[in-house]
Amino acid sequence: MSSLKLGVEVRSAHGLMAKDGQGSASPCVELQFDGQKFRTTVKQNDLNPYWNETFYFNIADPNNLSNLTLNACVYHINKGTDSKSLMGKVHINGASFVPYSDAVVFHYPLEKLSFFSHVKGELGLKVFLTDDPIVRSPGPIPRMDTSSHGQNGSKDPFPDPFSDPLPQMDTTSRGRNKSKRSRKTFRHLPNPDFVEEPQFPPESTRSQSQSQSQSQSQYRSQPKIVRMYSGSSSQPMEYSLKETSPFLGGGQVIGGRVVNKNNKQRARTHDLVEPMQFLFVRVVKAQDLPDMDITGSLDPYVEVRVGNYKGTTRYFSKTSSPEWNTVFAFSRERLQTTVLDIVVKDKDMIKDDFVGMVRVNLHDVPKWVPAESPLAPEWYLLESKKGDRTKGELMLAVWFGTQADEAFPEAFLVDQATGGVDSSVASKYTRSKVYNSPKLWYVRVNVIEVQDLVWADRTRVPNVHAKVQIDNRISKTRQVHARNANALWNEDLMFVAAEPFDDRIVITIEDRIGPAKEETLAKVFIPLNTVEKRAEDRPVLPQWVKLHNPSDDNGRFATRLQLRVCLEGGYHVLDESTRYNSDFRPSAKQLWKPAVGSLELGILNASGLVPMKTRDGMGVTDAYCVAKYGQKWVRTRTVIESLSPRFNEQYTWEVFDPSTVLTVGVFDNSQLEKGSNGSNLKDVRIGKIRIRISTLETGHIYTHSYPLLVLHPTCVKKMGELHLAIRFSTTSTMNLMFSYSKPLLPKMHYVRPLAAGLVEILRRQAVMTVAARLSRAEPPLRKEVIEYMTDANSDLWSMRKTKANYYRLMSVLNGVFTMNRRFREICLWKKPVITVLFHIVLVMLVCLPEVILTTGFMLMFLTGLRNYWFRPQYPPHMNTRLSHADVVQPDELDEEFDMFPSSRSPDIIRQRYDRLRSLAGRAQTVLGDIASQGERVQGLLSWRDPRATLIFMAFSFVAAFVVYYTPLQVLVTLTGFYVMRHPRFRGGLPPTFMNFFRRLPARADSML
Repeated sequence: MSSLKLGVEVRSAHGLMAKDGQGSASPCVELQFDGQKFRTTVKQNDLNPYWNETFYFNIADPNNLSNLTLNACVYHINKGTDSKSLMGKVHINGASFVPYSDAVVFHYPLEKLSFFSHVKGELGLKVFLTDDPIVRSPGPIPRMDTSSHGQNGSKDPFPDPFSDPLPQMDTTSRGRNKSKRSRKTFRHLPNPDFVEEPQFPPESTRSQSQSQSQSQSQYRSQPKIVRMYSGSSSQPMEYSLKETSPFLGGGQVIGGRVVNKNNKQRARTHDLVEPMQFLFVRVVKAQDLPDMDITGSLDPYVEVRVGNYKGTTRYFSKTSSPEWNTVFAFSRERLQTTVLDIVVKDKDMIKDDFVGMVRVNLHDVPKWVPAESPLAPEWYLLESKKGDRTKGELMLAVWFGTQADEAFPEAFLVDQATGGVDSSVASKYTRSKVYNSPKLWYVRVNVIEVQDLVWADRTRVPNVHAKVQIDNRISKTRQVHARNANALWNEDLMFVAAEPFDDRIVITIEDRIGPAKEETLAKVFIPLNTVEKRAEDRPVLPQWVKLHNPSDDNGRFATRLQLRVCLEGGYHVLDESTRYNSDFRPSAKQLWKPAVGSLELGILNASGLVPMKTRDGMGVTDAYCVAKYGQKWVRTRTVIESLSPRFNEQYTWEVFDPSTVLTVGVFDNSQLEKGSNGSNLKDVRIGKIRIRISTLETGHIYTHSYPLLVLHPTCVKKMGELHLAIRFSTTSTMNLMFSYSKPLLPKMHYVRPLAAGLVEILRRQAVMTVAARLSRAEPPLRKEVIEYMTDANSDLWSMRKTKANYYRLMSVLNGVFTMNRRFREICLWKKPVITVLFHIVLVMLVCLPEVILTTGFMLMFLTGLRNYWFRPQYPPHMNTRLSHADVVQPDELDEEFDMFPSSRSPDIIRQRYDRLRSLAGRAQTVLGDIASQGERVQGLLSWRDPRATLIFMAFSFVAAFVVYYTPLQVLVTLTGFYVMRHPRFRGGLPPTFMNFFRRLPARADSML
């Protein structure tokens, strides 16, 4: 037998429901695991019992641990009737068991036994695995006292209502007289860390002290894993999703809800992250500073010092009244001193001169509360190093706060700047920021015709086309011959433009005079801010514009162009992959619908990150997170040189459609390298997570640790884990339900749909526009970050994705194949009882056809009701098996990561092309077979095979009379009986109608 054991420490329960009719109860806990049972002592008349009893279960097969379940049932023991009644239960899956070092006490909400049960309260358990050989599972011993932790001297005179012979042992050694009825007793092992007290404090005091001690002990530790999920049974556990129960700003999250032991109201903001304390120092300005140079000038700057950490402002040249308005932040847990020094210095070439300083005792610094207004800065007199009064004053504000402080996003985290990072660069590229994507519009240019063209060579007819350009995006019409100096196109060209409309439309009429040689005949410029906007499919009036002819400086000839130009506000401009879109609102704001809810995201921390670069001989990672939903992008601060960074930043979005996706990515900041041009380095991707909003329950808090999986040119690799807290709230459940009946895209996508190829071209333009705009922000969101978050290259060919989609399709059709296989088994009488029952059901449905639809819908309702109890309790995540990433070949990965056009050698390209041809040949054969079956159906009455058509006509003539004179119920019954006839009435050959159908001609004979 294995030495591994399951330990369960039953700590306490609180808030139980009264069961004795007098406002109290006598609870005990019964534990069941793998056929083993234990029971705690009974606590008389206590709705908030405290046991602190430990039990150990034997584990026969550790490999089967994930399939086992620990059941903890809380019972009320009625001494008068010798009965027990259930007060609630807790089910813990074996996949959530952790070693003793990682185990903590969790308070599990009690679950109902049935739908109509009334249950409330929580049960505190500590569940862990141990292989300590000293620990032994207890066996039966004689009856002992069952109230060892009850009141002193009390006895339990009633017989035990439990019928199972469960072992029990008391912590006291007092015996008692045996009762007439046999007593079954239980054993528990006392916790060695427990110190028994004669009296327990009241529940409010005890819960408050426990909450404070637990929050303090786990404030600096990582959240404990309580459950692990895997998207597929074949997916490795290291790639699985892990559910956690962290202590956040609103309390501990257990089972998707916040358990606040202090009974305080939930914090209005930042209740999905762990509170992090910071010392904030705002240096506003100075005045009346003394002159330090011989010339009577002063170049002042401020240096803020706390222990070994130092932050500096920029300096101003030749001024005695500078204004900085800079905020510095120091992590409180890293403070090793009680003195804050703010020193004003004069910038010099050789050595900076001391001007004055302000010293602040940290014990006197106030603490800021999120509900309060910002702390007002005050004037401080400057002192010398000896403490004497000097000339000048400095305006400061110093306070302790959290990341909920409004100054935190703009603050420079001084204690993160290290020797390998340029502090001036770090202050620019490490701050957190919220970005708004530029508002995108489609520009439709309908080029109709051009008249009165002028060209140099009058002996030839020009071959002209219209070239339309907005910024660096160019599109051309087809080429036509301009006979009589006129040309007609009537073509629509579409572009993507962003507000504010500073660009202009450049339309050029060009004449193709040779290969790769074009001559400009006329040109016109149209400012975008003068173009008409429309939000629906109303007609746009054409307009004539005068073109400028470069060869006609005097303007004697007036070439003119007729066109329609408008800004399409009724479409949604796609800037993401259509499968992972986060917004479907149209460009015109007046068409927006009210929000149906809000999405809150708490980015807690990351763990186990892989070093992405080397600095000072050590592997480091400067990690930051980017989240994108709708038009709002957020970027957390960069945590420098940490493989387990703590972010603890919370953001909120409005949700307008539940069928949208939130994307969170983790990147390594490459712009912080000291002494190098960071702009030439790209931020390296660490991993990405997608969460579909429709998979989240409203009001439920999802706290999970997501694996960061990245596909490399050689294999799939886990780069670490990201810990998130997510909550989706709705303002109106009816509005949320009603949104499922509305079209997914705006009306214009259905009235005037865009071609799929055009949508993909416009999406690339939109991604380029967003990347160009956000890369100019500070700190910038670089182009590689935008492309990775929006899946800009998701449309490129990939053998891996093709295989994955094929197996997805087979998985969808697997239900159809299963039903067909089972029906064949019924028809072949593999199970005669089921076949006979199927005949009876067929007769019932034929006789009562009005219940067919009713039965079908009721069956779907019952199936959904059954699946409700097995519904997923976690959002979906990346699955390597579903993505076909764990069995992909290296050559296929190399092809997927190859650029477009390819940069590989001709031999490799030829090999890949031959492989693609073989796959396409199989698909071609399947398509041909499907087409042949359809053509055979058409050939039944086409007289292509005159004998087959004649036979089918004769059959149709006879069948018409048979169907007319035979009731429909009889026909359906006979047909069903014929299909399900016994094998002794079947032959080994295909049926007659299949032989006839396969002999019909198809048009494949006419193909070359």
